[in-house]
Amino acid sequence: MKKLLLLLALLPLAVSAFSQKKIRDKHITHQQERMVFKQWDEDLFTPTPGFLWLNPEYWITWALHPNYPKTDLRPLGPVGPQTQRLALAAAMQSTDNAYKLQADTIRNLATTEMLGLSGAVSAIDPLWMLFYSREFEDLISGDNVGLLAGLSIKEREYLVSSGAYSWFVEESNALLERLQAARNTAMDRGSRILAYHRMLDEYRKLKATWEDKKQKAKLYLSLRDKNQAVKQKNVPLSSPPGKKTDKQIADDILRASKL
Repeated sequence: MKKLLLLLALLPLAVSAFSQKKIRDKHITHQQERMVFKQWDEDLFTPTPGFLWLNPEYWITWALHPNYPKTDLRPLGPVGPQTQRLALAAAMQSTDNAYKLQADTIRNLATTEMLGLSGAVSAIDPLWMLFYSREFEDLISGDNVGLLAGLSIKEREYLVSSGAYSWFVEESNALLERLQAARNTAMDRGSRILAYHRMLDEYRKLKATWEDKKQKAKLYLSLRDKNQAVKQKNVPLSSPPGKKTDKQIADDILRASKL
């Protein structure tokens, strides 16, 4: 019984003897602090030289590494490797941003030039929408029936039989093909507008020529009807007031010769 009590009394001592003990070494602590978050201070390196640099622990520790306390080895120090990596990463990011900005600028310029050259967007050109589309409306619609509107049947037949109508239709179709080509072909906006302007001038001249032909058709038919009436003796020749006809002049000559 006494032995058992003695064992129980010595048991806490044995447990504490065989259990782990937390080591607190100030040298290791100082090294961890200056490597991670504190300033690299050579005055905090331990062991210190001591009085007259006679501390043997100092010579045992730092004899082979005399410059170690003076060299900042922190990864995040002013010239540490991690600081250099961060600076390099920042520089690379700045370079990437500059390249991206340059690429975006080139892309925007290319897009703008493409939109200016492409014929796919010619329909939404402000100048085309506000002016040229209205000027070329009759040409684009291809309404050839209205060309003979307001004319008599004889005038229509004459314009068709004489070839004036087919001439105007062919010229209009050729001009329409050129207009569609100018709208769909890739070219800069200035050249496209100049092409519109030239074709509009030609279209106006073509319409003016057509109107002139219609007016001349009326005059021609009127002269033709009068000529046919004279030939058929349906209408006597009329002389202007104060002037004699050929017959009257001949009669006067015969009358004078008899005298």
